Amino acid sequence: MELAQEEEIRKIQLELEHMLSQIEREIPIYLFTKPGVNDVFSEAARQGIRFFRQLTDRVKLREFDLDHEVAGKLGVAHSPAIVFDPDNYNIRWLGAPMGEEAKIFLEALMRIGTQKSGLNEQAAGVLERIEAPRNVKVFVSPSCPYCPQQALNALKAAVGKPDLISLEIIDIQANPDLADQYSAHSVPQAFADDILIAMGAQTEELFMASLDKMEQQTVFIPETDAEEVTTDLVIVGGGPAGLSAGIYASRSGLDTVVLEKGVLGGQVALTPLVENYPGMKQVGGKTLVDIMVTHALEYVNIFPGEEVIDIQPGEPTLVQTSRRKFYTNSVLLTTGASHRLLGVPGENRYSGRGVSYCATCDGPLFKDRKVLMVGGGNSAVTEALHLKNMGVDVTIVHRRDQLKAQKFLADKLPENDIDIMFNHRVVSIEGNGIVEKAVLEDVASGQTTEIAVNGVFMAIGYEPATGLAGKLGLELTEDGYIKHDNFRTEIPGIYVAGDVAGGYKQIVTATGQGSEAAMTIFEDIINPYWKN
Repeated sequence: MELAQEEEIRKIQLELEHMLSQIEREIPIYLFTKPGVNDVFSEAARQGIRFFRQLTDRVKLREFDLDHEVAGKLGVAHSPAIVFDPDNYNIRWLGAPMGEEAKIFLEALMRIGTQKSGLNEQAAGVLERIEAPRNVKVFVSPSCPYCPQQALNALKAAVGKPDLISLEIIDIQANPDLADQYSAHSVPQAFADDILIAMGAQTEELFMASLDKMEQQTVFIPETDAEEVTTDLVIVGGGPAGLSAGIYASRSGLDTVVLEKGVLGGQVALTPLVENYPGMKQVGGKTLVDIMVTHALEYVNIFPGEEVIDIQPGEPTLVQTSRRKFYTNSVLLTTGASHRLLGVPGENRYSGRGVSYCATCDGPLFKDRKVLMVGGGNSAVTEALHLKNMGVDVTIVHRRDQLKAQKFLADKLPENDIDIMFNHRVVSIEGNGIVEKAVLEDVASGQTTEIAVNGVFMAIGYEPATGLAGKLGLELTEDGYIKHDNFRTEIPGIYVAGDVAGGYKQIVTATGQGSEAAMTIFEDIINPYWKN
Protein backbone atom coordinates (compact mmCIF):
# COMPACT_ATOMS: atom_id res chain seq x y z
CA MET A 1 0.00 0.00 0.00
CA GLU A 2 2.80 2.44 0.96
CA LEU A 3 4.65 1.69 -2.28
CA ALA A 4 1.49 2.34 -4.32
CA GLN A 5 0.97 5.63 -2.50
CA GLU A 6 4.57 6.67 -3.16
CA GLU A 7 4.16 5.87 -6.84
CA GLU A 8 0.95 7.89 -7.00
CA ILE A 9 2.62 10.85 -5.30
CA ARG A 10 5.54 10.66 -7.71
CA LYS A 11 3.14 10.49 -10.64
CA ILE A 12 1.42 13.67 -9.44
CA GLN A 13 4.77 15.40 -9.01
CA LEU A 14 5.79 14.51 -12.56
CA GLU A 15 2.49 15.86 -13.90
CA LEU A 16 3.00 19.10 -11.99
CA GLU A 17 6.58 19.39 -13.22
CA HIS A 18 5.35 18.99 -16.80
CA MET A 19 2.72 21.70 -16.32
CA LEU A 20 5.15 24.08 -14.65
CA SER A 21 7.72 23.52 -17.40
CA GLN A 22 5.47 25.69 -19.60
CA ILE A 23 6.29 28.75 -17.48
CA GLU A 24 8.36 31.09 -19.61
CA ARG A 25 9.61 33.62 -17.06
CA GLU A 26 10.64 34.04 -13.46
CA ILE A 27 7.87 34.63 -10.93
CA PRO A 28 8.94 36.74 -7.94
CA ILE A 29 6.82 35.83 -4.92
CA TYR A 30 6.88 37.83 -1.68
CA LEU A 31 5.67 36.16 1.51
CA PHE A 32 4.78 38.46 4.39
CA THR A 33 4.32 37.03 7.90
CA LYS A 34 4.23 38.25 11.48
CA PRO A 35 5.32 36.01 14.37
CA GLY A 36 2.44 35.21 16.68
CA VAL A 37 -0.20 35.99 14.06
CA ASN A 38 -1.71 33.05 12.14
CA ASP A 39 1.50 31.06 12.62
CA VAL A 40 -0.10 27.82 11.37
CA PHE A 41 -1.20 29.49 8.14
CA SER A 42 2.14 31.26 7.75
CA GLU A 43 4.04 27.99 7.99
CA ALA A 44 1.59 26.30 5.61
CA ALA A 45 2.08 29.13 3.11
CA ARG A 46 5.85 28.83 3.43
CA GLN A 47 5.81 25.06 2.94
CA GLY A 48 3.33 25.31 0.07
CA ILE A 49 5.47 27.78 -1.85
CA ARG A 50 8.59 25.73 -1.20
CA PHE A 51 6.84 22.63 -2.54
CA PHE A 52 6.14 24.31 -5.87
CA ARG A 53 9.60 25.88 -5.90
CA GLN A 54 11.09 22.36 -5.80
CA LEU A 55 9.20 21.56 -9.01
CA THR A 56 10.31 24.63 -10.99
CA ASP A 57 13.24 27.01 -10.76
CA ARG A 58 11.03 29.81 -12.10
CA VAL A 59 9.61 30.58 -8.63
CA LYS A 60 11.75 33.05 -6.69
CA LEU A 61 10.66 33.40 -3.07
CA ARG A 62 11.51 36.32 -0.77
CA GLU A 63 10.22 36.46 2.80
CA PHE A 64 9.54 39.65 4.76
CA ASP A 65 8.28 40.49 8.19
CA LEU A 66 4.97 42.35 8.11
CA ASP A 67 6.74 45.34 9.69
CA HIS A 68 9.24 45.56 6.82
CA GLU A 69 9.20 48.68 4.68
CA VAL A 70 8.35 46.59 1.62
CA ALA A 71 5.06 45.61 3.27
CA GLY A 72 4.28 49.27 3.84
CA LYS A 73 5.20 50.15 0.29
CA LEU A 74 2.88 47.47 -1.10
CA GLY A 75 0.12 48.14 1.42
CA VAL A 76 0.23 44.64 2.92
CA ALA A 77 -1.46 44.49 6.33
CA HIS A 78 -2.37 40.84 6.90
CA SER A 79 -0.33 37.76 7.84
CA PRO A 80 0.26 35.62 5.93
CA ALA A 81 0.07 37.44 2.61
CA ILE A 82 1.48 36.19 -0.69
CA VAL A 83 2.20 38.81 -3.33
CA PHE A 84 2.81 37.66 -6.90
CA ASP A 85 5.20 39.53 -9.22
CA PRO A 86 4.41 43.00 -7.84
CA ASP A 87 6.27 44.81 -10.65
CA ASN A 88 3.83 43.51 -13.26
CA TYR A 89 0.64 42.52 -11.43
CA ASN A 90 -1.43 43.49 -8.43
CA ILE A 91 -2.37 40.00 -7.27
CA ARG A 92 -2.14 38.88 -3.69
CA TRP A 93 -3.36 36.00 -1.57
CA LEU A 94 -4.27 36.32 2.09
CA GLY A 95 -3.92 32.76 3.33
CA ALA A 96 -2.11 29.57 2.39
CA PRO A 97 -2.33 27.13 -0.55
CA MET A 98 -4.01 24.28 1.35
CA GLY A 99 -6.74 21.86 0.28
CA GLU A 100 -8.74 23.04 -2.71
CA GLU A 101 -6.76 26.28 -2.67
CA ALA A 102 -3.63 24.48 -3.90
CA LYS A 103 -5.34 24.39 -7.30
CA ILE A 104 -5.73 28.17 -7.19
CA PHE A 105 -2.05 28.62 -6.39
CA LEU A 106 -1.03 26.38 -9.29
CA GLU A 107 -3.28 28.35 -11.64
CA ALA A 108 -1.75 31.61 -10.40
CA LEU A 109 1.74 30.35 -11.24
CA MET A 110 0.63 29.19 -14.68
CA ARG A 111 -1.21 32.40 -15.60
CA ILE A 112 1.42 34.78 -14.26
CA GLY A 113 4.34 32.66 -15.49
CA THR A 114 3.04 32.54 -19.07
CA GLN A 115 1.45 36.02 -18.96
CA LYS A 116 -1.59 34.47 -20.65
CA SER A 117 -5.05 34.79 -19.15
CA GLY A 118 -6.39 31.69 -20.90
CA LEU A 119 -9.79 33.35 -21.35
CA ASN A 120 -12.06 32.01 -24.07
CA GLU A 121 -13.05 34.36 -26.87
CA GLN A 122 -16.42 35.29 -25.37
CA ALA A 123 -15.06 36.13 -21.92
CA ALA A 124 -12.07 38.01 -23.36
CA GLY A 125 -14.46 40.17 -25.36
CA VAL A 126 -16.35 41.16 -22.23
CA LEU A 127 -13.14 41.88 -20.30
CA GLU A 128 -11.95 44.09 -23.14
CA ARG A 129 -14.98 46.34 -22.62
CA ILE A 130 -13.96 47.17 -19.04
CA GLU A 131 -12.27 50.57 -19.08
CA ALA A 132 -12.34 51.59 -15.39
CA PRO A 133 -10.22 50.10 -12.58
CA ARG A 134 -11.66 47.23 -10.55
CA ASN A 135 -10.40 46.17 -7.13
CA VAL A 136 -11.55 42.55 -6.86
CA LYS A 137 -11.80 40.46 -3.70
CA VAL A 138 -12.71 36.76 -3.82
CA PHE A 139 -13.42 34.98 -0.53
CA VAL A 140 -12.50 31.28 -0.53
CA SER A 141 -12.02 28.31 1.79
CA PRO A 142 -9.69 25.27 1.58
CA SER A 143 -12.69 22.93 1.86
CA CYS A 144 -14.78 24.54 -0.89
CA PRO A 145 -14.82 22.73 -4.26
CA TYR A 146 -16.51 25.71 -5.96
CA CYS A 147 -13.83 28.21 -4.94
CA PRO A 148 -11.05 27.31 -7.41
CA GLN A 149 -13.37 28.00 -10.34
CA GLN A 150 -14.32 31.50 -9.15
CA ALA A 151 -10.78 32.36 -8.06
CA LEU A 152 -9.51 31.27 -11.48
CA ASN A 153 -12.02 33.58 -13.15
CA ALA A 154 -10.68 36.49 -11.13
CA LEU A 155 -7.07 35.48 -11.82
CA LYS A 156 -7.75 35.45 -15.55
CA ALA A 157 -9.20 38.96 -15.31
CA ALA A 158 -6.22 40.25 -13.31
CA VAL A 159 -3.73 38.72 -15.76
CA GLY A 160 -5.75 39.78 -18.80
CA LYS A 161 -5.91 43.45 -17.74
CA PRO A 162 -3.14 44.02 -15.17
CA ASP A 163 -3.34 47.79 -15.65
CA LEU A 164 -6.95 47.91 -14.42
CA ILE A 165 -7.74 44.76 -12.42
CA SER A 166 -6.27 44.18 -8.95
CA LEU A 167 -7.06 41.01 -7.03
CA GLU A 168 -7.08 39.76 -3.46
CA ILE A 169 -7.91 36.10 -2.84
CA ILE A 170 -8.96 35.92 0.82
CA ASP A 171 -9.05 32.71 2.84
CA ILE A 172 -11.93 33.05 5.32
CA GLN A 173 -10.26 30.69 7.78
CA ALA A 174 -7.10 32.78 7.98
CA ASN A 175 -9.01 36.08 7.84
CA PRO A 176 -12.32 35.76 9.71
CA ASP A 177 -12.16 39.50 10.45
CA LEU A 178 -12.36 40.33 6.74
CA ALA A 179 -15.09 37.73 6.25
CA ASP A 180 -17.08 39.45 9.03
CA GLN A 181 -16.36 42.90 7.61
CA TYR A 182 -17.80 41.90 4.23
CA SER A 183 -20.43 39.53 5.69
CA ALA A 184 -18.87 36.86 3.48
CA HIS A 185 -20.13 33.91 5.48
CA SER A 186 -20.40 31.57 2.52
CA VAL A 187 -17.90 30.96 -0.24
CA PRO A 188 -17.08 31.76 -2.90
CA GLN A 189 -18.14 35.40 -2.88
CA ALA A 190 -16.69 38.05 -5.17
CA PHE A 191 -16.58 41.80 -4.61
CA ALA A 192 -15.44 44.58 -6.93
CA ASP A 193 -14.72 47.96 -5.37
CA ASP A 194 -16.40 46.58 -2.22
CA ILE A 195 -19.64 45.87 -4.13
CA LEU A 196 -20.90 42.27 -4.07
CA ILE A 197 -20.93 41.09 -7.69
CA ALA A 198 -21.25 37.31 -7.33
CA MET A 199 -22.22 34.62 -4.83
CA GLY A 200 -21.17 31.13 -5.80
CA ALA A 201 -19.11 29.97 -8.75
CA GLN A 202 -19.79 31.22 -12.27
CA THR A 203 -18.66 30.49 -15.79
CA GLU A 204 -15.88 32.82 -16.85
CA GLU A 205 -18.22 34.66 -19.24
CA LEU A 206 -20.70 35.36 -16.42
CA PHE A 207 -17.92 36.46 -14.07
CA MET A 208 -16.56 38.92 -16.63
CA ALA A 209 -20.08 40.19 -17.30
CA SER A 210 -20.63 40.63 -13.54
CA LEU A 211 -17.32 42.47 -13.28
CA ASP A 212 -18.33 44.68 -16.21
CA LYS A 213 -21.86 45.45 -14.96
CA MET A 214 -20.81 45.57 -11.28
CA GLU A 215 -23.67 43.27 -10.30
CA GLN A 216 -24.27 39.54 -10.52
CA GLN A 217 -25.24 38.33 -13.98
CA THR A 218 -27.11 35.05 -14.37
CA VAL A 219 -27.46 34.72 -18.14
CA PHE A 220 -24.80 35.15 -20.81
CA ILE A 221 -25.81 35.14 -24.46
CA PRO A 222 -22.89 34.70 -26.90
CA GLU A 223 -22.39 37.68 -29.18
CA THR A 224 -21.07 35.50 -31.98
CA ASP A 225 -21.45 31.86 -32.96
CA ALA A 226 -18.75 29.69 -31.44
CA GLU A 227 -17.48 26.31 -32.54
CA GLU A 228 -20.05 23.75 -33.63
CA VAL A 229 -19.85 20.14 -32.44
CA THR A 230 -21.58 17.15 -34.01
CA THR A 231 -22.06 14.10 -31.80
CA ASP A 232 -24.29 11.11 -31.10
CA LEU A 233 -25.23 11.99 -27.52
CA VAL A 234 -25.17 15.16 -25.44
CA ILE A 235 -25.43 14.62 -21.69
CA VAL A 236 -26.57 17.70 -19.78
CA GLY A 237 -25.21 17.43 -16.24
CA GLY A 238 -21.88 16.21 -14.87
CA GLY A 239 -23.03 14.46 -11.70
CA PRO A 240 -22.79 10.71 -11.00
CA ALA A 241 -25.64 9.89 -13.42
CA GLY A 242 -24.18 11.96 -16.25
CA LEU A 243 -20.61 10.74 -15.80
CA SER A 244 -21.71 7.08 -15.62
CA ALA A 245 -23.89 7.52 -18.70
CA GLY A 246 -20.96 9.04 -20.54
CA ILE A 247 -18.74 6.06 -19.77
CA TYR A 248 -21.31 3.46 -20.81
CA ALA A 249 -22.46 5.33 -23.91
CA SER A 250 -18.91 5.79 -25.13
CA ARG A 251 -18.05 2.16 -24.48
CA SER A 252 -21.09 1.26 -26.60
CA GLY A 253 -19.58 3.16 -29.49
CA LEU A 254 -21.52 6.42 -29.20
CA ASP A 255 -19.67 9.70 -29.69
CA THR A 256 -20.60 11.36 -26.40
CA VAL A 257 -20.06 14.71 -24.66
CA VAL A 258 -20.93 15.85 -21.13
CA LEU A 259 -21.92 19.47 -20.43
CA GLU A 260 -21.79 20.87 -16.89
CA LYS A 261 -22.49 24.50 -16.04
CA GLY A 262 -21.34 24.24 -12.43
CA VAL A 263 -19.06 21.95 -10.43
CA LEU A 264 -18.52 18.45 -11.77
CA GLY A 265 -20.04 15.90 -9.42
CA GLY A 266 -22.99 18.05 -8.40
CA GLN A 267 -24.14 17.57 -4.81
CA VAL A 268 -21.62 14.78 -4.23
CA ALA A 269 -18.75 17.28 -4.49
CA LEU A 270 -20.21 19.10 -1.48
CA THR A 271 -20.84 16.00 0.63
CA PRO A 272 -18.27 15.80 3.46
CA LEU A 273 -18.29 12.02 3.70
CA VAL A 274 -19.83 9.30 1.54
CA GLU A 275 -20.35 5.98 3.32
CA ASN A 276 -20.80 2.52 1.83
CA TYR A 277 -20.43 3.40 -1.83
CA PRO A 278 -19.65 -0.08 -3.22
CA GLY A 279 -15.97 -0.77 -2.84
CA MET A 280 -15.43 2.15 -0.46
CA LYS A 281 -16.58 2.02 3.15
CA GLN A 282 -15.89 5.72 3.56
CA VAL A 283 -14.69 8.31 1.07
CA GLY A 284 -14.80 12.09 0.85
CA GLY A 285 -17.40 13.34 -1.60
CA LYS A 286 -14.88 15.42 -3.54
CA THR A 287 -12.46 12.49 -3.67
CA LEU A 288 -15.16 10.24 -5.10
CA VAL A 289 -16.02 12.89 -7.71
CA ASP A 290 -12.37 13.20 -8.74
CA ILE A 291 -12.22 9.43 -9.25
CA MET A 292 -15.40 9.48 -11.35
CA VAL A 293 -14.27 12.44 -13.47
CA THR A 294 -10.84 10.92 -14.08
CA HIS A 295 -12.50 7.68 -15.20
CA ALA A 296 -15.01 9.46 -17.44
CA LEU A 297 -12.31 11.53 -19.14
CA GLU A 298 -10.82 8.33 -20.52
CA TYR A 299 -13.95 7.95 -22.65
CA VAL A 300 -15.82 11.23 -23.16
CA ASN A 301 -15.21 14.90 -23.79
CA ILE A 302 -16.35 17.00 -20.84
CA PHE A 303 -17.23 20.67 -21.33
CA PRO A 304 -17.19 22.34 -17.88
CA GLY A 305 -18.64 25.78 -17.41
CA GLU A 306 -21.10 25.40 -20.30
CA GLU A 307 -24.70 26.24 -19.53
CA VAL A 308 -27.36 24.91 -21.86
CA ILE A 309 -29.54 27.80 -22.98
CA ASP A 310 -31.87 26.03 -25.38
CA ILE A 311 -32.68 22.60 -26.83
CA GLN A 312 -34.48 22.31 -30.17
CA PRO A 313 -35.54 18.69 -30.88
CA GLY A 314 -35.17 17.51 -34.47
CA GLU A 315 -33.01 15.46 -36.77
CA PRO A 316 -30.49 16.39 -35.55
CA THR A 317 -31.35 18.04 -32.25
CA LEU A 318 -29.72 21.40 -31.60
CA VAL A 319 -28.27 22.06 -28.13
CA GLN A 320 -27.24 25.69 -27.68
CA THR A 321 -24.87 26.43 -24.79
CA SER A 322 -23.32 29.64 -23.54
CA ARG A 323 -20.36 28.98 -25.83
CA ARG A 324 -21.26 26.84 -28.83
CA LYS A 325 -23.81 24.72 -30.68
CA PHE A 326 -24.06 20.95 -30.48
CA TYR A 327 -25.84 18.91 -33.15
CA THR A 328 -26.77 15.51 -31.77
CA ASN A 329 -28.94 12.45 -32.28
CA SER A 330 -30.03 12.32 -28.64
CA VAL A 331 -29.97 14.27 -25.38
CA LEU A 332 -29.83 12.85 -21.85
CA LEU A 333 -30.93 15.21 -19.06
CA THR A 334 -29.07 14.45 -15.83
CA THR A 335 -29.50 17.92 -14.39
CA GLY A 336 -29.91 16.66 -10.83
CA ALA A 337 -31.47 18.71 -8.08
CA SER A 338 -30.71 21.90 -6.16
CA HIS A 339 -31.01 22.70 -2.47
CA ARG A 340 -34.60 23.09 -1.30
CA LEU A 341 -35.25 26.45 0.35
CA LEU A 342 -36.92 26.77 3.72
CA GLY A 343 -39.01 29.72 2.53
CA VAL A 344 -39.02 31.73 5.75
CA PRO A 345 -38.41 35.45 6.33
CA GLY A 346 -34.73 36.27 6.45
CA GLU A 347 -33.54 33.23 4.49
CA ASN A 348 -32.81 35.10 1.27
CA ARG A 349 -31.68 38.27 3.03
CA TYR A 350 -29.03 36.45 5.05
CA SER A 351 -28.00 33.92 2.41
CA GLY A 352 -24.21 34.02 2.47
CA ARG A 353 -24.33 36.04 5.67
CA GLY A 354 -24.97 33.20 8.07
CA VAL A 355 -27.50 31.19 6.08
CA SER A 356 -25.73 28.34 4.32
CA TYR A 357 -26.50 25.20 2.35
CA CYS A 358 -22.97 23.77 2.37
CA ALA A 359 -21.25 22.73 5.59
CA THR A 360 -18.19 21.66 3.62
CA CYS A 361 -17.75 25.11 2.09
CA ASP A 362 -18.75 27.42 4.92
CA GLY A 363 -18.34 25.40 8.11
CA PRO A 364 -14.77 26.49 8.93
CA LEU A 365 -15.88 30.09 9.42
CA PHE A 366 -18.20 29.04 12.27
CA LYS A 367 -15.60 27.39 14.46
CA ASP A 368 -16.37 28.10 18.14
CA ARG A 369 -19.71 29.62 17.09
CA LYS A 370 -23.27 28.37 17.51
CA VAL A 371 -25.35 27.26 14.51
CA LEU A 372 -28.52 25.37 13.75
CA MET A 373 -28.73 22.50 11.26
CA VAL A 374 -32.27 22.31 9.86
CA GLY A 375 -33.33 18.85 8.69
CA GLY A 376 -33.60 15.28 9.84
CA GLY A 377 -32.32 13.12 7.00
CA ASN A 378 -28.97 11.58 6.22
CA SER A 379 -27.61 14.83 4.77
CA ALA A 380 -28.54 16.89 7.82
CA VAL A 381 -26.99 14.40 10.25
CA THR A 382 -23.84 13.96 8.14
CA GLU A 383 -23.30 17.69 7.84
CA ALA A 384 -24.01 18.25 11.54
CA LEU A 385 -21.33 15.70 12.41
CA HIS A 386 -18.98 17.40 9.95
CA LEU A 387 -19.59 20.79 11.56
CA LYS A 388 -19.03 19.35 15.03
CA ASN A 389 -15.73 17.89 13.85
CA MET A 390 -14.71 21.41 12.76
CA GLY A 391 -15.32 22.75 16.25
CA VAL A 392 -18.75 24.24 15.57
CA ASP A 393 -21.44 24.23 18.27
CA VAL A 394 -24.31 22.71 16.29
CA THR A 395 -27.89 21.84 17.19
CA ILE A 396 -30.22 19.95 14.86
CA VAL A 397 -33.76 21.30 14.41
CA HIS A 398 -36.29 18.81 13.03
CA ARG A 399 -40.01 19.35 12.59
CA ARG A 400 -40.92 15.72 13.39
CA ASP A 401 -40.57 13.60 16.52
CA GLN A 402 -37.89 11.33 15.07
CA LEU A 403 -35.10 11.55 12.53
CA LYS A 404 -35.38 10.17 9.02
CA ALA A 405 -31.66 9.46 8.93
CA GLN A 406 -30.29 5.92 9.03
CA LYS A 407 -29.88 4.57 12.56
CA PHE A 408 -26.14 4.14 12.02
CA LEU A 409 -25.80 7.90 11.49
CA ALA A 410 -28.35 8.96 14.10
CA ASP A 411 -26.52 6.96 16.79
CA LYS A 412 -23.44 9.11 16.23
CA LEU A 413 -25.20 12.28 17.38
CA PRO A 414 -25.24 11.57 21.14
CA GLU A 415 -21.72 10.19 20.86
CA ASN A 416 -20.68 13.66 19.59
CA ASP A 417 -22.82 15.66 22.05
CA ILE A 418 -25.04 17.08 19.30
CA ASP A 419 -28.42 18.20 20.62
CA ILE A 420 -31.66 17.72 18.68
CA MET A 421 -34.74 19.90 18.94
CA PHE A 422 -37.58 17.63 17.82
CA ASN A 423 -41.02 18.92 16.83
CA HIS A 424 -39.68 22.39 16.05
CA ARG A 425 -39.40 24.39 12.87
CA VAL A 426 -37.61 27.61 11.98
CA VAL A 427 -40.13 30.36 11.22
CA SER A 428 -37.77 33.31 10.72
CA ILE A 429 -34.10 34.23 10.66
CA GLU A 430 -33.11 37.62 12.01
CA GLY A 431 -30.05 39.77 12.44
CA ASN A 432 -28.36 43.03 11.60
CA GLY A 433 -26.33 42.51 8.44
CA ILE A 434 -25.50 38.97 9.53
CA VAL A 435 -27.48 36.23 11.27
CA GLU A 436 -27.90 36.86 14.98
CA LYS A 437 -30.89 34.73 15.95
CA ALA A 438 -33.53 32.30 14.75
CA VAL A 439 -37.16 32.10 15.78
CA LEU A 440 -38.40 28.53 16.31
CA GLU A 441 -41.95 27.31 16.66
CA ASP A 442 -43.13 24.25 18.58
CA VAL A 443 -45.24 22.47 15.95
CA ALA A 444 -47.59 21.07 18.63
CA SER A 445 -48.23 24.10 20.85
CA GLY A 446 -47.43 26.90 18.40
CA GLN A 447 -45.24 28.55 21.03
CA THR A 448 -42.24 30.42 19.61
CA THR A 449 -38.72 30.65 21.00
CA GLU A 450 -35.81 32.89 20.02
CA ILE A 451 -32.35 31.34 19.94
CA ALA A 452 -29.16 33.36 19.54
CA VAL A 453 -27.10 31.78 16.77
CA ASN A 454 -24.39 32.81 14.33
CA GLY A 455 -25.59 30.68 11.46
CA VAL A 456 -28.39 28.52 10.10
CA PHE A 457 -27.45 25.59 7.86
CA MET A 458 -30.11 23.91 5.69
CA ALA A 459 -30.32 20.26 4.67
CA ILE A 460 -34.00 19.75 3.94
CA GLY A 461 -33.82 18.01 0.60
CA TYR A 462 -33.58 19.04 -3.00
CA GLU A 463 -35.72 20.45 -5.80
CA PRO A 464 -35.33 18.71 -9.17
CA ALA A 465 -33.67 20.96 -11.76
CA THR A 466 -36.42 20.88 -14.40
CA GLY A 467 -35.82 24.24 -16.09
CA LEU A 468 -34.80 22.70 -19.42
CA ALA A 469 -37.64 20.20 -19.17
CA GLY A 470 -40.03 23.12 -18.83
CA LYS A 471 -38.64 24.78 -21.95
CA LEU A 472 -39.09 21.52 -23.84
CA GLY A 473 -42.62 21.09 -22.52
CA LEU A 474 -41.86 17.75 -20.92
CA GLU A 475 -44.48 16.32 -18.59
CA LEU A 476 -43.66 16.24 -14.88
CA THR A 477 -44.83 13.85 -12.17
CA GLU A 478 -46.95 14.97 -9.23
CA ASP A 479 -43.74 15.32 -7.22
CA GLY A 480 -42.18 17.60 -9.82
CA TYR A 481 -39.78 15.14 -11.44
CA ILE A 482 -39.48 14.54 -15.19
CA LYS A 483 -41.88 11.81 -16.25
CA HIS A 484 -40.33 8.96 -18.21
CA ASP A 485 -40.75 5.38 -19.34
CA ASN A 486 -37.50 3.44 -19.08
CA PHE A 487 -35.67 6.81 -19.22
CA ARG A 488 -37.52 7.85 -22.40
CA THR A 489 -39.53 11.08 -22.27
CA GLU A 490 -42.49 11.78 -24.55
CA ILE A 491 -40.15 13.57 -26.99
CA PRO A 492 -38.21 11.04 -29.13
CA GLY A 493 -34.48 11.42 -28.60
CA ILE A 494 -34.80 13.18 -25.22
CA TYR A 495 -33.98 11.04 -22.17
CA VAL A 496 -33.68 11.55 -18.42
CA ALA A 497 -31.81 9.89 -15.53
CA GLY A 498 -30.62 10.56 -11.99
CA ASP A 499 -32.15 12.74 -9.30
CA VAL A 500 -34.16 14.80 -11.79
CA ALA A 501 -36.01 11.59 -12.77
CA GLY A 502 -37.12 10.85 -9.19
CA GLY A 503 -36.51 7.73 -7.13
CA TYR A 504 -34.05 7.21 -4.31
CA LYS A 505 -31.56 10.05 -3.79
CA GLN A 506 -28.49 7.83 -3.59
CA ILE A 507 -25.23 8.10 -5.51
CA VAL A 508 -25.29 4.42 -6.40
CA THR A 509 -28.85 4.82 -7.73
CA ALA A 510 -27.82 7.74 -9.92
CA THR A 511 -24.85 5.88 -11.38
CA GLY A 512 -27.06 2.86 -12.06
CA GLN A 513 -29.67 4.98 -13.79
CA GLY A 514 -27.01 6.70 -15.86
CA SER A 515 -25.60 3.41 -17.14
CA GLU A 516 -29.09 2.03 -17.84
CA ALA A 517 -30.12 5.16 -19.71
CA ALA A 518 -26.97 4.97 -21.84
CA MET A 519 -27.81 1.41 -22.89
CA THR A 520 -31.39 2.44 -23.71
CA ILE A 521 -30.13 5.29 -25.88
CA PHE A 522 -27.72 2.98 -27.67
CA GLU A 523 -30.55 0.56 -28.48
CA ASP A 524 -32.80 3.38 -29.70
CA ILE A 525 -30.15 4.86 -31.98
CA ILE A 526 -29.68 1.45 -33.60
CA ASN A 527 -33.45 0.85 -33.81
CA PRO A 528 -35.47 4.07 -33.28
CA TYR A 529 -38.68 2.94 -31.58
CA TRP A 530 -40.57 6.04 -32.77
CA LYS A 531 -40.07 5.06 -36.42
CA ASN A 532 -41.54 1.56 -36.02
